[in-house]
Amino acid sequence: MTGNTKEKQKKIIKTIRIDVDKCNGCRACEMICSAFHAVPKYSSNNPARSRIRIIREPLRDLYVPVYAGEYTVAECAGRDKYTIDGKEYDECAFCRASCPSRDEFKEPDSGLPLKCDMCEGEEEPLCVKWCMHDALILEEREVDVEDEEESIDQEDLAIGLESLADKFGMDKIMDAVARMNDKD
Repeated sequence: MTGNTKEKQKKIIKTIRIDVDKCNGCRACEMICSAFHAVPKYSSNNPARSRIRIIREPLRDLYVPVYAGEYTVAECAGRDKYTIDGKEYDECAFCRASCPSRDEFKEPDSGLPLKCDMCEGEEEPLCVKWCMHDALILEEREVDVEDEEESIDQEDLAIGLESLADKFGMDKIMDAVARMNDKD
């Protein structure tokens, strides 16, 4: 065998499947999420810090859990409308992204974007554990990944570099990279 063969590794991807028909809008998921992410842990309960939100329409018995996804630096172009049981919702209501055009999934004090971290360090996300009606279900699947260095999300890298360039300027970044190369 040559040294060019790449060994594939398995990675477990966790997602939360949402069964809207089972959600009764109790908001236990919001409460435990906000308490888990309080600093220090469990010291306060502010649903605005929760990484999961319930879109509520109690008079129509409609409850839709939505958990925070990736941050987007710009508004999307989609402005579609959805009609559910005769009530019209815009696309933003069901969006998982934190974006500049709305306050959902942003830290209330700092305005920093929130993203579901699956309650890192816990056996399973607490919203799933505390859902009394099984509306939130943890699903895991295995995927093949190449070498770890190749699995770096290029989009995350681009966002980080763009942020550094905006803050420090491209010249300073290039100087820092040159100094790093000189050390090697």
